[in-house]
Amino acid sequence: MNIDHAWDLHPQVSVRPEPFGALLYHFGTRRLSFVKDRRLLAVLRALPHAPTVRAACSEAGVGATELPRFTAALSALAGSSMVVERAAP
Repeated sequence: MNIDHAWDLHPQVSVRPEPFGALLYHFGTRRLSFVKDRRLLAVLRALPHAPTVRAACSEAGVGATELPRFTAALSALAGSSMVVERAAP
């Protein structure tokens, strides 16, 4: 995942906030993912209006030292098609 590109939740993904973080359900693949970090949920919510993943992380309060961990988590979500790279306008 290139964090200097724009990404979004897949259009078929539903996010349900939970006390531990969130549940993500992909209606197309029927996959369920657990987000166990509320800041990762904040990053996911920031993605649609952020110009890049890096900007979404910054908006959610993710510092430079934590960026690799969040990038890995987002890459795993990309691997299961929960997040997809935004098409160029």
